[in-house]
Amino acid sequence: MSFLKPRFERSALDAAPKFRNALGEWFDRVGKDFPWRRTSEPYPVLVSEMMLQQTQVATVLGKGFYTRFLEKFPDIESLAIADDQSLLKAWEGLGYYRRARMLRDTARAIAGKHGGTFPGDESTLLSLPGIGPYTASALRAFAFNQPSALVDGNVSRILARLMDDETPIDSTPGIRKHREWARTLCDPERPARHHHAMMELGQNICRPGVPHCEACPVSPWCKTVVPENLPLKKPRAKLTDISEYAVWLLDEERGILLHQENGSRRNGLWKLPLRSPAECASLELAYQSTYPITRYRVTLRVYHGNRSTDQIHEGDEWISPHRLAELPLAAPFRKAVEHLFLNS
Repeated sequence: MSFLKPRFERSALDAAPKFRNALGEWFDRVGKDFPWRRTSEPYPVLVSEMMLQQTQVATVLGKGFYTRFLEKFPDIESLAIADDQSLLKAWEGLGYYRRARMLRDTARAIAGKHGGTFPGDESTLLSLPGIGPYTASALRAFAFNQPSALVDGNVSRILARLMDDETPIDSTPGIRKHREWARTLCDPERPARHHHAMMELGQNICRPGVPHCEACPVSPWCKTVVPENLPLKKPRAKLTDISEYAVWLLDEERGILLHQENGSRRNGLWKLPLRSPAECASLELAYQSTYPITRYRVTLRVYHGNRSTDQIHEGDEWISPHRLAELPLAAPFRKAVEHLFLNS
């Protein structure tokens, strides 16, 4: 480290009131103004939490996903009755489309079983589809201003360093331990501010790698001596390389041949029709890209089709180019279609 880490004085658990006050006062001075921090309405809080799972704040805000989604579905009732195409289109580009469907399932349960009103108690929240411990804790803190054990990746990193704890943060003992610590440290008077402050601290000060300990408002209560060595995680599984073989068929009268998925990964989304490697072996390569998804690294190869591939399979459909903007396409395939259409 290029600086001397401030001296540890006392455990945050033993000095919780001072820890909370220092953290809260720091946040009042420097906290960022995100739109979901301006509301305590449960619905927009839920939308933001679902979007921010596995997606960075800069992406959700910078590309307008949050604002557009709420414009399309401004309340529980409008989301509960949304059809697949409009739902997936509003979510397009965020990936992990199961989140969108689970969000709709939550809306339908609240509309159907709770009269459109969010329950505030943890056990009822956890009974809703799509609501796990993290989301329930976020709703309790940000929508109902109730103390909760809210732990995301940023908070987990802070807690591991505060306690100088080497338990893998993605292990069952690590998760349990961090939830207990988060609940103990939470400010019972201003839980929403406290949890926003913890996340802000992890995003800007207690960052991955070498943190800004010299600017940390809670450094006197941080035990670790070498913070860049924490947190620890379980060994990561290696990515598996797989390939997708697709065809590009553009007809002046019929349009572009696309395929609507009917599977578990991108059900309802459109993409270029896939063909077997043998069917593409003699075709000219038109486009290639690589993208990650869960445990896989996918190489997408798109070939110029011909009469042998100009066969309609189940789920294939000729789509007029002017309809492309309204259809939900998986991001890798939209990039391919836009590139190929511009260069046709």
